[in-house]
Formats: sequence, structure tokens, C-alpha cells
Amino acid sequence: MEYSTSGRFHDSLTQFKAYEDYLDSKVAPIDLFYLKSRELARKLVEHGYKGTVLSREEFEERKAAAEAAEAAKSNAFYNRSRPVTLASAGKELKDNFLKALAEREEANRSGKMTTVIFIRDHNTLGQEVSGYIDYTHRLKTQDFELYFSGKKRLMPGRSDLCYYNWKTLVSTSNSSSNFEVIYDDPNGLLFKNKRDKKILNVDPSSDPGEDSSRTGLQSDLYIHVVLYDHNIRTV
Repeated sequence: MEYSTSGRFHDSLTQFKAYEDYLDSKVAPIDLFYLKSRELARKLVEHGYKGTVLSREEFEERKAAAEAAEAAKSNAFYNRSRPVTLASAGKELKDNFLKALAEREEANRSGKMTTVIFIRDHNTLGQEVSGYIDYTHRLKTQDFELYFSGKKRLMPGRSDLCYYNWKTLVSTSNSSSNFEVIYDDPNGLLFKNKRDKKILNVDPSSDPGEDSSRTGLQSDLYIHVVLYDHNIRTV
């Protein structure tokens, strides 16, 4: 299983204006000398001939997350004084999955709840992928109005809690600001909430754990969707 130092890696992506600049950073002068073409050198890098690199989709996702995190940090005081605006507000939602996310948005933004989203579907390359997404974290780092308006489809990526590509066999795991990933427990994959230290069990044959619930959804947008809600007690 592959792991990433998410914070430092995400920060480094903000230095690139575009995906092509990111690819150029992997190209050595000697490559250009022999290939005589920057475009060809980029294609070789993109196809993994010089080691593992992010796809365009993954690059844009992580770069957006890094930029959003920087903006949130620099405007922390200002954001605390503003009323919370829900990305789902005023949207006409027809799919069960988007409706369920909208119902949980306020609680995840306010810290009353942390929801883990499991999604299994095909990516833009037609490859079957699955993964677990920290909804609270994604809300803080991405513009969910794009998802609720149908302009973009929420999919798991390498920077999420867990990700698996069934075609390429690429597997990643990353703890978030809300959950620690426990992958080597005899009971299987577990997520430990960093606030109350309680365990969320995503095994469908097991109880999800104290203050947690599991909700399976029928969605026209995905092959398989499950929501795991963990309620945070304030007392």
C-alpha cells in the first residue's frame, strides 16, 4: 500500500500554474537533449516512464485542495465571523446521494458530525475505482456547489482516506484532520475519529461502532454508495 505526506505534497503543487508545468518539473535537461521535443517528454512522464506521477484529474483535485486550504488559513478570522453558507442551498436535487449529502452538510460543516463516504464507480478513463472520502474535510477544501449543481461528479482520489483502482491495482491510504486510518487491524479497515477517539468500522457485516451509523443508498450516479455518519457528542 502506498502512503503520502499529504500536507507537504499538496503545498508543493501550488507552485505549478498548470498540469503541463507539473510534468515539466519531472523532465530533465538530458531528456530534452535526446528526445528533441518537450511535448514528447511530457507524454513519457505522464505515462509513468519516469516514475509515479499524478494524472491530470488527480493533479487538479489536489491543487484545488491545497489552494483552498491556503485560502482558508489566510482568511481564518474572517471566516469565523461569517455565517455558514451551505453549498446545497437552493439546489433542486433529484438523486438520493446528493440529497443525503445536502441533509448532512450543515452538521459536517459545524462539527456536529463527521461523515465518511464510500463510493465505487468508474473514473473518466473507464477504470473501476473505489474509496472512502472524509466529507467534512472535502467540504473545507473544495467548492461543493459544483457537485450539488451537477457540474462535477464526486469521486474518490489518491488523497482521500482510502483509494483503490481495480484496473491498475494502485492503492493509497491517508489520515485526515478528522480520521486516522487503521488498516492493519484483525477486524479489517477502521477509522479512528481524532476528536472523540472512537472507532468507525466500515465492514458491512459488523456494527459501525458507538455513535456511528451506516446508510446504504440507491443512486443513479454511482454503482455503489454508502454513508457512515459519526455523531460528535458535545457534552
